[in-house]
Amino acid sequence: MISRNRVALVSLVLSVLAVGCDKMPLLAPTASTVTLVGGTTTLSATGSTELRATVLEASGTPVQNGTLVAFTTTVGRLDPPEARTHNGTATVRLSATGESGIAKITASSGGAKPAELEIKVGSAASKTVVLAATPALLASTGGTSTIEARVDDESGSAVAGAPVTFSTTAGTITPTTAITDSSGIARATLVTSVKADVTATSGTATAKITVDLRARVGVTISGPANPPAAGTPATFTVGVASGANVTSVRVSFGDGSSQSLGALTGSTTVQHTYRNPGTYTVSATATEATGDVTTVSTAITILPAQPPGVTITASDPTPTVGQIITLTANVSGATSTIVRYEWELGDGTTAITTGNQTTKSYGSIGTKVIRVTAVQATGPAGQGQTTVLVSSAPP
Repeated sequence: MISRNRVALVSLVLSVLAVGCDKMPLLAPTASTVTLVGGTTTLSATGSTELRATVLEASGTPVQNGTLVAFTTTVGRLDPPEARTHNGTATVRLSATGESGIAKITASSGGAKPAELEIKVGSAASKTVVLAATPALLASTGGTSTIEARVDDESGSAVAGAPVTFSTTAGTITPTTAITDSSGIARATLVTSVKADVTATSGTATAKITVDLRARVGVTISGPANPPAAGTPATFTVGVASGANVTSVRVSFGDGSSQSLGALTGSTTVQHTYRNPGTYTVSATATEATGDVTTVSTAITILPAQPPGVTITASDPTPTVGQIITLTANVSGATSTIVRYEWELGDGTTAITTGNQTTKSYGSIGTKVIRVTAVQATGPAGQGQTTVLVSSAPP
């Protein structure tokens, strides 16, 4: 009887211990390390990303499977807030909940030093705001303009799901707050009967654009439909209203240079080449016979200069030793003036020409790699190459 009671008591104690051990979480031992990484450094206000915490013991080996890792965040929601390791790694997901800010995330387990990570959420990821107004010039009595604000992060990528606040110095703009779409663009509508400055703000980034009214003399200026590259001509169209008595029109290109168009009637085009990329405000100032001066403007974005495409053709790609061949550099793409061609002729000799051709004969057989660099007056140089196979002269 006593023996049976002892057996029952031992079984009860073991059961209690087993239940207690099962409720006690397995944690990382002292001196372990936690490393926390995320799938991105920025996150839209409605997006989500995976977080991975790797826990290693002091020896550098992963902690035991099932070790509990606790996660916290100052912005967004963690699902789940705790996870157990597998091969030393615990994985959870951070989901934004519509708010913006810097999510300060920690991962901790037992005696390990907690790991920290920051992810910029929503407008906290905004680095730059670029504004566009369509149209930027309204009728002389006013009208409606669509305002687009593009938000980019530090890497120049579009920030989706970021709130943008719009304000105006005149008229009304709706909505006053909009969320960027998948292309990083938020939109609002301006209605005004006078000149208005519109400001857009996302996080700490801000930008301003002016929506003006068409002058009563009807002076207008518009730029190219597609942004040109630095070093290539940009064409502007300048015009005045029919019947306007305009004695002079001057165009200022926004980079310190300007051009007079004289007493303009109707419309005309004028070209200008920008040396550097960027956004420039181009204005046309018209003076009436009465002495009244009216200025209108437009913005133009100049893209970074692109090198021209260059190919080389040989009059005979399989010459013999001593045979003179003609090499021609063919340049394509948007270019400024080509000032010279720098040739490497494949046998250690070089040549510099102002035209796009040179001649060459070779004193030895073999494959010769020919290269040429087309140097522009402005903008990067373009390069091209070809090969010719030189054979021995027939006896």
